[in-house]
Amino acid sequence: MSTLTADRTQPSAALPRLYAGIVLLGGWEILVRAFAPSYVATPWGILLAFPRIVVDPAFLAAGGITILAVAEGLAIALVVGTVAGLFIGRSVTADRALRQYVNAGYTVPMVVVLPLVSLWFGYTGAARLATVVFAAVFSIIVNVADGARGVPREYIEVARSFRSGSWRALYEIVLPASAPYLFAGIRLAVGRALIGAVVAEFFTAIPGLGYFILYNSRTFHHNEAFVAVMVLAAAGVLFEIALRHATARFLPWYRRGERGA
Repeated sequence: MSTLTADRTQPSAALPRLYAGIVLLGGWEILVRAFAPSYVATPWGILLAFPRIVVDPAFLAAGGITILAVAEGLAIALVVGTVAGLFIGRSVTADRALRQYVNAGYTVPMVVVLPLVSLWFGYTGAARLATVVFAAVFSIIVNVADGARGVPREYIEVARSFRSGSWRALYEIVLPASAPYLFAGIRLAVGRALIGAVVAEFFTAIPGLGYFILYNSRTFHHNEAFVAVMVLAAAGVLFEIALRHATARFLPWYRRGERGA
């Protein structure tokens, strides 16, 4: 009974987040009104601009282009990254030959890659797609490789004792055991993919949310630009929530404590 009473008297986990958000937004509003020019974005200005921008056909078209490009890039990165990660994680030769190149690709800034990508693909949507794939694929490779490398040897020996082939063991044992690492890699890849798409649109000036933000910032419509930033942030949060539900649905044994977070 005492445990139930203690649980009921504990403050909600959402309250500290709410209080912190109110303090940050209030401080932002006060500092901008006191010290910044009138065109600088404020929380109240963004709130007023939000209903008008989210129904603007130009904004909707830009958002659809960017989100679609991110989804396509993530799909390609997921397939390529999973296959490459399993290959590196289960093959000592592949690990020795490719690990350093994968680590180097993971640490290379996207801004450095963009000039090369624009030369290869031109100032087109293909350049953005290539940037998204480059930004996302290495996170998946690194995590899947770690998961495949960490599969207990006993699991593989049991599979072999039942005369399971290498491909079947890879599909039925190694890949499921690496699934938590894969989900962790996807979480990192989503954020990097969104950043890659926006940076590519900044650099190449092709239609999308990145160009929408760039254009409105340069024309001193900062509130409108921040609406697009909020939409990008919301897309990342929604994907994180969806991934948590997928983890709870398909991997109920993995990190049960995260459900209540």
